[in-house]
Amino acid sequence: MSIAQQPHPSARLSAATTALFVPGDRPDRFGKALASGADLVIVDLEDAVAADRKALAREAVVEAVAAHPSSFVLRVNGAASPEHTADLELLATIGGGLVGVALAKTESPDAIEAVRMRAGDAGIIPLVESAAGLAAAPALAQTPGVARLALGGIDLALDLDTTAPEVVDIARFQLTLASRVAGLAGPLDSPSVEFTDLDPVRAAAARARSFGFGGKLCIHPRQLDAVREAFAPTADEVAWAERILAAEGDGEGVASVDGTMVDRPVTERARRIRAAVERKRRRS
Repeated sequence: MSIAQQPHPSARLSAATTALFVPGDRPDRFGKALASGADLVIVDLEDAVAADRKALAREAVVEAVAAHPSSFVLRVNGAASPEHTADLELLATIGGGLVGVALAKTESPDAIEAVRMRAGDAGIIPLVESAAGLAAAPALAQTPGVARLALGGIDLALDLDTTAPEVVDIARFQLTLASRVAGLAGPLDSPSVEFTDLDPVRAAAARARSFGFGGKLCIHPRQLDAVREAFAPTADEVAWAERILAAEGDGEGVASVDGTMVDRPVTERARRIRAAVERKRRRS
């Protein structure tokens, strides 16, 4: 597919299930990340890059975007960071060549607007990673230019001084609610730190899906298949959906399937499962 035929950046961001981070100061990994099969590749200028290598990373990003336009999302440092101004200057140079911009530690619509003014057509993904960001989530979701929200659960738990997973689950619900009200796709979940034992990754992705999330941030290519598997409908779900839709097609009014009444919300969920299966087939 040529660049001219590519979907609008915001549509690409909305449809993504897997988003793979790669450190901005490791250009040797950029090509591997693009070839990994991830729906999005996020070149990171924030946590993955030491302070004394930020300038080197920005130079690498300029070269990478020139070589692979409309291929990368760029995570920039948050508005409170001393590196933020330099990142905005970088966006003014390359913003038109990016798919998206992930704004670290987003806490206000003003911070999003500062990025949007320099990002060209690139969609913006605010990363909600603090109490202030979570409180502002409804406003962030409705800010022009925002394509999708994402959760930084580790930083959020640190800011809230909690180790209780239930607290992060509450944040997941709040981001799903803010996204739905704003008409955005389900948020992207926080990365899992495991990449050798994939069962925790799969379980975390399945939990995020159960909260209405639509995808997950990843830190290693090994995580991609586990995340895709968790967000795809299971065989049992697909079979259930087909039984529901077959009953609807009988045209006998209110139907019963597996001893349960089938009404509009039930058939709508079945249609969504079938649509997810079709999207998976088109990608394969």
